Amino acid sequence: MSYPTWVRQHLAALRALLVLTVVCGVAYPLAVFAVAQVPGLRSRADGSTVSLHGRTVGSALIGQSFTGKNGAPLRQYFQSRPSEAGNGYDPTSTAASNLGPEDIVDTLPGPKAATAGESGGQSLLTRVCSRSKAVGDLEGVSGARPFCTPGGVGAVLAVFGRRAADGTVPHPTGVVSLNEEQGVVQAPFIATYKGVPVRLARPGEDYSAGLVVPVRGGAPADPVVPADAVTAGGSGLDPHISPAYAALQTGRVARARGVAPGQVRRLVEDGTDGRDLGFMGEPRVNVLKVNIALDRRYPVRG
Repeated sequence: MSYPTWVRQHLAALRALLVLTVVCGVAYPLAVFAVAQVPGLRSRADGSTVSLHGRTVGSALIGQSFTGKNGAPLRQYFQSRPSEAGNGYDPTSTAASNLGPEDIVDTLPGPKAATAGESGGQSLLTRVCSRSKAVGDLEGVSGARPFCTPGGVGAVLAVFGRRAADGTVPHPTGVVSLNEEQGVVQAPFIATYKGVPVRLARPGEDYSAGLVVPVRGGAPADPVVPADAVTAGGSGLDPHISPAYAALQTGRVARARGVAPGQVRRLVEDGTDGRDLGFMGEPRVNVLKVNIALDRRYPVRG
């Protein structure tokens, strides 16, 4: 039987739809599912979940917080790398801060912030500085970093005055510490700059006419607090920290659990992954796995 052209075209389209539905909608998903059940792949396909005492407590592929109800770090646990994903480690909102290395000036809250609920915005530099200070305070070490104030904000000045041909201000007429707010801190991180007194920033004032000058300070070039302790990863879901950051936390975790640092150090070594294929990436410590090993081996009493 001969069908009109339009009928033959629709029948061909229907056959193509049925074939593609079987191949792509049935056969391919079943093949992927079957491969995922192969020993060695099943755990990864199921989300690499990790259990403790019969209860799922997380995924080995996704970082998480180890904090108390008040948000403070729990001293008996290793702390993860900072996260900018949602409220932290949110797989539905994976993201970075999208702040670049030149983002060094905070946005202070306006004069009506208290009634409007405004809080301003931290620059990337201040985020790094505040995290470094917090980690230093927690671990009992110096959290000092270049271009950071002792109070944990970016050490950045706005220098006012006539500019020279090279763009500098050789004879300032006024200097403001941009990231230190009047009424929040008592005094600027340096008293004078080129003989001119430094004053604190006032919310709502415009300092855009000033020359922005970062001040390095006397912090060592190689800070005690490692970089991964103060910077968030691109995904915000990093489940690992560097061996250096783990080593920094070992003493505090050991004291909180009442064991020797060497005992904790051995668990960290067991939870350290080497370079992929022996040459890609860097050694790294899976925080969740190490914390679970601690709870199993050296549980906190009381």
